[in-house]
Amino acid sequence: MTTVMKKLFGRGRKDVDMTSGNIFRHLFLFAMPLLIGNIFQQLYNMVDTWVVGNYVSDEAFSAVGTVGPITYLLIGFFLGFSSGASVVISQFYGAKRYDKVRSAVHTAIVMTFLLGIVFTAVGILMVPLMLTLMNTPDSVRPEATEYLTIYFAGILGLMIYNMGSGILRAIGDSKRPFYFLVVSAVTNIVLDLVFVLKCNMGVAGVAWATVIAQALSAVLVMLTLFRTSSCVKISFAYLRLDREMLAKIVKLGIPAALQMAITSFSNIFVQSYINYFDKFAMGGWTAYSKIDQLILLPMQSIALASTTFVGQNLGIGNEERARKGVSTALFMAVVSTVILMIPVMIFAPQAVWFFNKEPEVIEFGTLFIRWLSPFYVLSCANQIYAGALRGSGNTKAPMIIMLISFVGFRQVYLFVMKNFISNTILPISMSYPAGWLLCSTLMFIYFRKANLSKSRLVKD
Repeated sequence: MTTVMKKLFGRGRKDVDMTSGNIFRHLFLFAMPLLIGNIFQQLYNMVDTWVVGNYVSDEAFSAVGTVGPITYLLIGFFLGFSSGASVVISQFYGAKRYDKVRSAVHTAIVMTFLLGIVFTAVGILMVPLMLTLMNTPDSVRPEATEYLTIYFAGILGLMIYNMGSGILRAIGDSKRPFYFLVVSAVTNIVLDLVFVLKCNMGVAGVAWATVIAQALSAVLVMLTLFRTSSCVKISFAYLRLDREMLAKIVKLGIPAALQMAITSFSNIFVQSYINYFDKFAMGGWTAYSKIDQLILLPMQSIALASTTFVGQNLGIGNEERARKGVSTALFMAVVSTVILMIPVMIFAPQAVWFFNKEPEVIEFGTLFIRWLSPFYVLSCANQIYAGALRGSGNTKAPMIIMLISFVGFRQVYLFVMKNFISNTILPISMSYPAGWLLCSTLMFIYFRKANLSKSRLVKD
């Protein structure tokens, strides 16, 4: 136990300098803990859905499974905002400007606590409106309201963990955030079973299990930042909002935050199109969404690795190495996605059955998986290029391209499809691959012509 504690909270440095050495090795070693950690995170999200789908009710299953766009509306905004802090820290770390790193870290932590208070209040207050906009059926609405209210009441824990882990990843430490996710996932799974199966708390039990697990991960990451001997060590004496650093974080974070929040808001309307159909279609989409999140994990983890890699290398002005890293990351993302995608398509009915055993739900879920999964390769390009551009300090271009593709184009597609072509479930669901194709095409064209060094924060 003592050895484990030292590994988690020891004062030794765990940061990694990516400005030299083998590119593939850096990206692989950085992405693997992220990937495994995210798998654990998805695992406990899946357990939430599995527990309510098998031990509560079909309505509870749909309620927990379809509120993702609402929770991600605020969480996505914060993740985008926190990415600004990660880019600032990674570039100054690559440039060995440790005084600037310290200032950025303390500003980011104070900002997180202040935003946490605001997001808690806003999240709880917006639940009824969001459920209405999503055309949530009356049979599902009570459980969805209960789940979301509890979830937003405990959102600060998730925000602290994400900012803290983003700080650690900015200096190349992706292992300890992974360890904390494992602890959080195991805690969530145990509490799910206890609260739902033993205490008969239903949807509320699943929500409380999630909130407690997220709070635990927040405590662990903060203990690490207070005890580390690296340049991201937190000290009460330095906890303040530095105006210069706050301006840099806001400048980089706001475009990404707006892109994620607006995309999530748009997805609420996409979900409303799905909710137009019956509860079995909703259940099938819920199961597909959980499996979809699993398939996307490798490319998302590698994209985060590319953000840190590009940030550190542009910190010392090495654009050539940064671009080589992006090419390597794209290759890794495509290969890993194809390897994961094929068995999921083959065993789609069994995968859906895990979440819900209703034959109609299995039929819809299998339909979604087998038609949409082949298009995941398209997402690799937009994820990797967007991550690289953010690492360079350019967050506006990914925001504009993704808003055009995932909001503007997708909403037009859905409107035209529903009213003029075919208001059936499969053509409606294909709005996602259509958006991926447009986004990847635009991102590829832009990235080829982009001057990465132009957005660099650290000036010679």
